[in-house]
Amino acid sequence: MAASFELGVFFQVWPSSPFPSRPFSRPFLSSHACRAAASSSGGDPEALQPERTVVRFGLPSKGRMADETLSLLKNCQLSVRQVNPRQYVADIPQLSNLEVWFQRPKDIVRKLQSGDLDIGIVGFDTVSEYGQGNEDLIVVHDTLEYGACRLSLAIPKYGIFENINSLHELAQMPQWTTERPLRIVTGFSYLGPKFLKEKGLEYVSFSTADGALEAAPAMGIADAIIDLVSSGMTLRENDLKEIEGGVVLASQAVFVASKRSLNTREGVLEITHEILERLEAHLRATGQVTVVANMRGNSAKEVAERILSQTSLSGLQGPTLSPVYCKRDGKVVADYYAIVVCVPQKSLYKSVQQLRSIGGSGVLVSDLTYIFEEETPRWRKLLSQLGL
Repeated sequence: MAASFELGVFFQVWPSSPFPSRPFSRPFLSSHACRAAASSSGGDPEALQPERTVVRFGLPSKGRMADETLSLLKNCQLSVRQVNPRQYVADIPQLSNLEVWFQRPKDIVRKLQSGDLDIGIVGFDTVSEYGQGNEDLIVVHDTLEYGACRLSLAIPKYGIFENINSLHELAQMPQWTTERPLRIVTGFSYLGPKFLKEKGLEYVSFSTADGALEAAPAMGIADAIIDLVSSGMTLRENDLKEIEGGVVLASQAVFVASKRSLNTREGVLEITHEILERLEAHLRATGQVTVVANMRGNSAKEVAERILSQTSLSGLQGPTLSPVYCKRDGKVVADYYAIVVCVPQKSLYKSVQQLRSIGGSGVLVSDLTYIFEEETPRWRKLLSQLGL
């Protein structure tokens, strides 16, 4: 029997460097070309907004996601300058020709699709719910390492659900019929029905609500909920539980862009490149420290062999050594070598112990802000997606 999906409410989706690694080029359409392209395709000639030359960057306007986004950008030396906290527009002094627009997360996704924004940072769950698979949305960086959560189905721990611990068991319950479907309340009216339909669940109805979904089963207005979960504490406090196979989507903050803007609006690709490089370099450096020490040795090779014999001192590609010169008996000699190595912060003490065990002294430790490497796989992937 075909699944029955009844949605109480539907969301309307709006219509649709300082650190260069290598030279790149991309097609740029002039205002005339943009209008001509839109006209020839039968589209709205204003849809590409060729008259707007400034690049627009959408950021969450409030809440924990907003705070953590601003903190990440600040750590990447991209502090957002907001003259008045009540204003919705700001800038980043390090990036010329860029406007920052503070918006609700779902509006960031909608405005990326409509062309009112060019790039943005938002949760992957929001991109998936309001983007609904729109190919114009490109996730440029998928792991910004904050805002981690999961969109998950949860059921009561009590009553008829007491011994139900998997999605399969839930689907096999004889209670669900055409007249009495499994009632689910969620704020994700696209992802929720799509997930359960793909899982083959029959006799399901959906209603849409915002906030305090955990109370719905206890109030008798729903059998289950689909909602975002981080620690799971709120579910437990409301006698709800997640079940095996019930995770709809894993999410965290992502850097997203409009493919159309990247291909047609001047400056978007260049700014995206710099932001991506800064993000990747900073996130790569997170949790790493630089260790500098002096070590006596007869040659750089002999000292390097001692260092590489220790498991925690291999560094990114290996240690960097340089002679330390001093004056002894009227002569300039190099009896010591300075060692520079990058190590994980969590294994710092072990690394220091290993340095001492092979003759290291005068150990200095400093935090890292950036680790820039060769052109990143994400940048190459983006260029490939754009056909460049």
